[in-house]
Amino acid sequence: MKTIALALWMIGTAGASQAATDDPLTKPMAVERAKEWLKPLPPEKVFGTSYLVGFGGLSVALIDTGAGLVLIDGALPQAAPAILANVRALGFDPKDIKYILSTEPHYDHGGGLAALARDTGATVVASARGAEGLRAGAMAADDPQLAYGGTWPGVERLRVVTDGEVLKLGRIAITAQATPGHTMGSMSWSWSACEGAICKAVVFASSLNPVTADGYRYTSAAGAPFVAGFEASQRRMDALPCDILISAHPDNAGEGRYSDKPGACRAYADRARGLLAKRLAGEKAGTVK
Repeated sequence: MKTIALALWMIGTAGASQAATDDPLTKPMAVERAKEWLKPLPPEKVFGTSYLVGFGGLSVALIDTGAGLVLIDGALPQAAPAILANVRALGFDPKDIKYILSTEPHYDHGGGLAALARDTGATVVASARGAEGLRAGAMAADDPQLAYGGTWPGVERLRVVTDGEVLKLGRIAITAQATPGHTMGSMSWSWSACEGAICKAVVFASSLNPVTADGYRYTSAAGAPFVAGFEASQRRMDALPCDILISAHPDNAGEGRYSDKPGACRAYADRARGLLAKRLAGEKAGTVK
């Protein structure tokens, strides 16, 4: 049965890749790391009715609430057909996706949202700042990565949520967790996944990586709010109930597609602290481009 399922997944994703080239909302972005980020992977159960339907370098999660599906993130524009193929491979109908939650207004996580929303009828959910970027299909004027350039298909149907707001659907309640720093609109998402009487706290974490385009300085006046955002987000990750961590880029969470090691979210925060400290020290020493 596993062999048959794998064969059907390979056929579905191959067809999806071809369809992407003919659709203006899934027109491939010429991004240097696209091949690495979109390494094909079959869908995988995480725990309970929570799954991964993304790729080797970009996480996309799926939650079956019993009253509809929730997707988290949309990867690059050309990834949308493969994401939907993975949803189908799990036995679900993409038309049952009610919400698509966004972690950040960057093309590697939000580029596929417009196509996914169109093809499923789902509403995209984001922070206020995140929604601004997703509508425009472009980075904000204050984004540390702005000089990289790049635009993506804008999202029309959006719902704005605030920090701590709970999105309820079926038997699942998903909490919006503001985690600014990488962008000022970044949002992480947490929920409880259950198998019988056993429940685990799951966190889908936005990126906390202090990467920027050349010439940007976190030690500048413009960079100070982002440093404060990173520090607040690190503290939040320290405090969140977290039995399972899914990070927007899987390699940021350790080995594998997710981490269920004790203290995974605290380790994620500690990694981010180290990267930020290194970056700030490099800027002060003049070794950062």
